[in-house]
Amino acid sequence: MRQAGLEGRHRRRRHRTTFPDPHAAARPDLVPRDFTPDPAGLDARWCGDITYIPTEEGWLYLATVIDIASRRVVGWAATDHLRTELVADALRAACRTRRPAGPVVFHSDRSCQLEFNRSSQHRL
Repeated sequence: MRQAGLEGRHRRRRHRTTFPDPHAAARPDLVPRDFTPDPAGLDARWCGDITYIPTEEGWLYLATVIDIASRRVVGWAATDHLRTELVADALRAACRTRRPAGPVVFHSDRSCQLEFNRSSQHRL
């Protein structure tokens, strides 16, 4: 390859944005990694996550709530900051949309989101 002037392509380094929170209280896993859809179990188990969307004005943070039984988005919220209100707004939207009759288990990862900038001391 060198003689032919060819080089291999290198994969871009993947940056982690979610890290386990060492100070988070231990909670039981009420969904024990069972994410199989069950149409009979609508509005019994929800899960959620946050994603980052780059825009020309900066980052947009999107929190979603998905019903595990139907695999449909039942609530979401988007904003330009990464604070607790983002997830709370997504959960409120899900409750307004679905109006669950009974208790709902909400599953999310137990990680904390870290924002990075040039002055950040964190290494990925």
